[in-house]
Amino acid sequence: MNATDALMRLGASTAEAIAKVLDNLCPDQVERGDVAALNPDTNPFATLEMPAVAVSVNYVDGVTGGNVFVMTARGARRIAAAMMGSAPPDDDETELTVLELSAVAEAANQMMAAAASATSVVLGQEVEIAPPETKILHSLAEAVEAFETAPHGARATFRVCDEPCRLVQLVPNAFVVRMTRALDEMGVEHVSGGGPGSIDESRDSIDDGLALEDALREIRVRVWAELGRTRVPLGSAPEMPFGSVLELDRKAEDPVDLYVNGLRFASGRLVLTDEGEWAIRLAEVAGREAPATSPPTPETMTEGAVP
Repeated sequence: MNATDALMRLGASTAEAIAKVLDNLCPDQVERGDVAALNPDTNPFATLEMPAVAVSVNYVDGVTGGNVFVMTARGARRIAAAMMGSAPPDDDETELTVLELSAVAEAANQMMAAAASATSVVLGQEVEIAPPETKILHSLAEAVEAFETAPHGARATFRVCDEPCRLVQLVPNAFVVRMTRALDEMGVEHVSGGGPGSIDESRDSIDDGLALEDALREIRVRVWAELGRTRVPLGSAPEMPFGSVLELDRKAEDPVDLYVNGLRFASGRLVLTDEGEWAIRLAEVAGREAPATSPPTPETMTEGAVP
């Protein structure tokens, strides 16, 4: 396997992992584009649409290199709205609020963890990443200066919430050598001489897909319970005295909703465990109701702090 083949395989695997995360955050709003090995004489950040939001990570253990995910500012706002269960913004504002930046950072954490998991699958060894760094880019010159180039790389394109996004993988020479060697070693037992499209090649693809699914299952996501909501004027919120009581839009006996990254996925009832901790007994998960006669079990109870 040559360097280009290795980069394409890495890019395809990573793009698939990130697409799965994006599809969870923004259901039915993700389109996969193409994957290509980067031309070493071309800067991958010289053709971005501005203004943009870029999230980058570097590998800190196992391998060297880094990933950069770039989205337009409009796309970042739309992704944040989808995560928070809000309607997409219909204005042309490109400045992100603190809440939108927080949502984008949460999405970036998961996407970069997925990218690291995909790299682990391709290399056959675990890799660790540094905390993601988010940058707001206002010009192409700023984008070109923001990230160092590398001798090799791969680029994958997406369209999320009807806005273009791009994943750029920056890969040093040493990384390519290790990657091609690892892929060759992984592929030795599957060589059959059947050429492209052979049964052994299909088996490789299936095995990679299953390994990637297992790796993605280990990515931690943010889960919270919502007791209810209310609205107050922004000007009065800082002036509220301690001990103020806010009435929510639900009754005490109403079901509590559970959210994953802003998407409602379950509901249940508040219970108090034997240890004195709040928990939620699930009554409905993703549209499936729990049997009415089922006793509470560890599988039907989700424990955690309730805000």
